[in-house]
Amino acid sequence: MSASALKITQFCHLVTNNKKIKDFPGANNGLQFRGNHQVRKVGAAVDAGAKVFEQAAKRGVDYLIVHHGIHWSTVSPKNEVKKLRQAALKKSKLSLYSSHLPLDAHPAIGNNALIAQDLGLKVVRWFVDFEGLPIACICRGISRKKLSQRLKKSYPKTFKAIEFGSKNPKWIAILSGSGRSALPYLKSENCDTLITGELREEHFNEAQEQGWNLYPCGHYATETWGVKALAAAVSAEFDIPWEFISTDNPL
Repeated sequence: MSASALKITQFCHLVTNNKKIKDFPGANNGLQFRGNHQVRKVGAAVDAGAKVFEQAAKRGVDYLIVHHGIHWSTVSPKNEVKKLRQAALKKSKLSLYSSHLPLDAHPAIGNNALIAQDLGLKVVRWFVDFEGLPIACICRGISRKKLSQRLKKSYPKTFKAIEFGSKNPKWIAILSGSGRSALPYLKSENCDTLITGELREEHFNEAQEQGWNLYPCGHYATETWGVKALAAAVSAEFDIPWEFISTDNPL
């Protein structure tokens, strides 16, 4: 079985509402590179990169869905990195589709909603507005002990706990990836507990001062959910297989 790359792209736009959502500079959501016209296998990965493209091609992937595309600023000279990645895409003949904030904030297949679902938490409201889009969610609380146990199970290699908040939080906030933008909103949301991907060093002291429970579980690890869910949706819609391309990123 195979499907048109154009039809898959249209389907991804429809599911994620990609075209109507404003995002950070460099996100460039949508089809970032067009490869084979016919797709026999879909792949999902968190980050675009030359090595990821090579792995995907070796596994027979024709259409790769990522959370972080090829246009973000890099520490290396940007033009060099761009040429390297585009050369790898041309060689692999992959189509590359990127979806950033649309796959954080989506109420069904977004990272935050799926993190909550995995932990057995119920989403009750959304907050942290970005250009009109609330990107983080708040769930009904469970005991800190139970939450830590569930997080350790889901993120065994990257789980960290900074626990200065209540032992039985009423509300639990979730913002995947780099979640420090949620911190200024916690007090107004009557919330002292945040699950995220990564934080800054100074947030430890502030957690002590403010009485927060902070659980940074890895930027990469907390952003595997959305791309997997979108790839699975494509697979079901077009009756083609899909696979997650893991890089075991510890950050």
